[in-house]
Amino acid sequence: MQSIPSIAKCSLQSSCVCLPDLCSGCVCLCVRGCVCACTLLHACNRLAMAWCSDEQCFNTVCGFLSPDWASVTLGVFVCQGCSLLHRGIPHISRVKSVQQESWEASEVELMAAMGNEAAKAKYEQKVPAFYYRPKHTDCKLLREQWIRARYERNEFEFIEKQEPYSAGYREGFLWKRGRDNGQFLSRKFILSEREGALKYFSKQEARDPKAVMKIETLNATFQPAKIGNPYGLQITYLRDNSTRNIFVYHSDSKEMVDWFNAIRAARFHYLQVAFPGASDEELVPKLTRSFMKEGFMEKTGPKHTEGFKKRWFTMDDRRLMYFKDPLDAYARGEVFIGSKENSYTVLPGLPPSTQGYHWNHGITIVTPDRKFLFACETEAEQKDWITAFQRVINRPMRPQEYAVEAHFKHKP
Repeated sequence: MQSIPSIAKCSLQSSCVCLPDLCSGCVCLCVRGCVCACTLLHACNRLAMAWCSDEQCFNTVCGFLSPDWASVTLGVFVCQGCSLLHRGIPHISRVKSVQQESWEASEVELMAAMGNEAAKAKYEQKVPAFYYRPKHTDCKLLREQWIRARYERNEFEFIEKQEPYSAGYREGFLWKRGRDNGQFLSRKFILSEREGALKYFSKQEARDPKAVMKIETLNATFQPAKIGNPYGLQITYLRDNSTRNIFVYHSDSKEMVDWFNAIRAARFHYLQVAFPGASDEELVPKLTRSFMKEGFMEKTGPKHTEGFKKRWFTMDDRRLMYFKDPLDAYARGEVFIGSKENSYTVLPGLPPSTQGYHWNHGITIVTPDRKFLFACETEAEQKDWITAFQRVINRPMRPQEYAVEAHFKHKP
C-alpha cells in the first residue's frame, strides 16, 4: 500500500498538497472546497492517482505521453495541443491544467470516477473500423472533428449518426481546382460503392461525368498548407497507370471530413471483397495514406548532360513523381522505386562527370534500367530524402508490385 504523503505549502495556493513521486517528480495539485487537511489530502491523492493511471492523451491515437491537462466536464486527461481544441467547444468541455490551476472537490471526484479508459468505453462504443483516428501530427481539422464527433455529436454512441459517411453513397458539391486556370469552381461529386467509383461533373445538369475515379486506386489526404485552405483535400487516382491529382475543399469542416471518411469506407468495403480473408487490422492501413515525403529538388535528364531543373517531388509509396508546380494535375514524370533485392539503391552525391549548375547536395537513385540524379538545396533535405528512399528500398516488394514495375513508364 502506498504511503500517504505529507502536506506541504505550495506557492500557488495555501490549501495545496505536494505529492512527491506519484508520477514523475512532485505533482502540485490545488483543490478548493476542502474543509480539512485530511479531506484535502484525500482529494489530491485521488486526482494524482487518476492522472498517473492515464499516461496517454485521450483525444488521439498518437501515444502522446504525460498529458497534463484535463477536461473537468468530460472527465478525461489530454495533452496541451488537444486542450486548445477542447476550448473550441466550451459548451461541451471545460479544461484545466492538472498542475497549475486550482480544482473543486467535485471536479476531482469526476476525474477519479471517469478517466480515459472509462471515457473511451462510453464515447467510442461504435467507432467504425474505417473511421480515421487522428494522430497528434495530423492537421487541426482532423483532430478537431474527431473531438466533436465523440463529444458534441455522439456519433460513436448512435450508429444512425454515422450515415453521412457509412451509407455507401454520397453526393454533394465541392470546390475543385481547375486543371488549367487554377481557379476553384463548385463541382458536383458522387461517391457510389455500388458503381465502385467517385465521379465529378463539370456542370450541375450534366449527365456524363467529367472524370470517373475507381475506388480501387483512390486515395485522399488532407493538404491544408499545400492547397492554401484549412479544409483542403488532395484526391489521387490512377489513369492509364499514371497518377492524377484533384484538389478540393469545402467551407464546412464536418462536410470535408465526412467526405474523407466516406472515401475510406468505400475503400474498406472494396478491400473486404478483394481480400476476403484479411482482418480489419490488415485492411485499415491500406484505406488512405499520406505521402512519405514532398518537397523541391532539382533533376536532370536521362543523358545526365541536360541542365538541372527545379521540380516539386512527391513520394507516394513506391512512386516518385515530379511536377513543375505542387498543384499540377499530372506529373511530368514518375519513377518506380523497387527494393534492394531487385537492384535498387540510393547513394549520396552525384557522379563526378555530372555537368551543369545544380544545388550542392546530390542524390543518385540506381535502378536496373538507369540512374536518376537529383540535387537538394540543403544537407538536411538531402538526408530526409535519402531516409525516405531507403525506407522503401529496404522493404521487400509485394507480388502485386512486380506487376506495377513491369508496366511502369519511366518518364524523362
